[in-house]
Amino acid sequence: METLPEIQQIEKRIQELGSLVQVEVIAHSVGHGLKMPIHKISFGNPSHLAPVLGLIGGVHGLERIGSQVCVALLNSFAELLLWDQGIQNLLKNVRVFFIPTVNPIGIYRKSRCNPRGVDLMRNAPVDGIGELPFLLSGHRYTKKLPWYRGAVSEPMEVESQALVNAVQREIKDSPLALTVDFHSGFGLRDRLWFPYAKTTNAFPDLAHVHSFNELLEKTYPHHFYKVEPQAKNYTTHGDLWDYLYDEQKRTKPENLYLPLCLEMGSWSWVRKNPWQLFKVDGAFNPSVGHRHQRILRRHNTLFEFLLRAVNSSDAWARLSAEQLAKHELRAKELWYNE
Repeated sequence: METLPEIQQIEKRIQELGSLVQVEVIAHSVGHGLKMPIHKISFGNPSHLAPVLGLIGGVHGLERIGSQVCVALLNSFAELLLWDQGIQNLLKNVRVFFIPTVNPIGIYRKSRCNPRGVDLMRNAPVDGIGELPFLLSGHRYTKKLPWYRGAVSEPMEVESQALVNAVQREIKDSPLALTVDFHSGFGLRDRLWFPYAKTTNAFPDLAHVHSFNELLEKTYPHHFYKVEPQAKNYTTHGDLWDYLYDEQKRTKPENLYLPLCLEMGSWSWVRKNPWQLFKVDGAFNPSVGHRHQRILRRHNTLFEFLLRAVNSSDAWARLSAEQLAKHELRAKELWYNE
């Protein structure tokens, strides 16, 4: 049966780790004569009250590098788990999960959409607010055009619903949860986007995002990420992370959930190697070997920071009313020109 090298790596790692890891096939993606599993791999404290960090990749099949970075981080983390006492102790308090190949058939076929022609990141039941870019924001005209949301009368796609269900199970009762979804295809530098995608209005947990960003700036003042609201670049319908955030806020307003999107700046790869534009996936992935290897190891420091931030929430997430007001004011000055 046809499969992906990424899935082979995941399944090999699962066999090696045995009882050290919890594994679930959250769904199978089916189409074009193919059937491929979507794995969720979890480590650490199984309590529903534990703080949570989740890493997700492969939502857009064309952006394969996102899935590959997620798998690379999974492999490194699994190796550390075998010998690093610091990681072993951290996992007594924290749960970490990976969903590296949300859209495996899309990855296999070098397609942005899933086997039914739907863009999973436009597929949630969320409508954008205000004036949105034509087509790019998501549409319901035809699956022959990119960014197709799916028919209005249909439920979410299998892959979208599986991701939503799996993330909700992980974060539902957690007092603090962070997720990072790995993408590529925009800009010359790596961006860490926070919601909303649906509106240019300020994100409700803006103060906490600013506190998180301030901690990142102080800890790694020379980092290369641009932290900003996604809507500063464009707005869309149907964003899965908008939907997950809103549902968590509606059902568990006392808990903090911050969904981040790491948008890797693939234009820099194209600028250094314009010939790769002649490949179907050339605008989204590094095609030169040494550059590909550099991207696979590029985000190790960020992952380490996220682990520590989730484990040490008192440093940034437990804010007094005065601190909340201060951070919100600074955030609006920084990101919303207020």
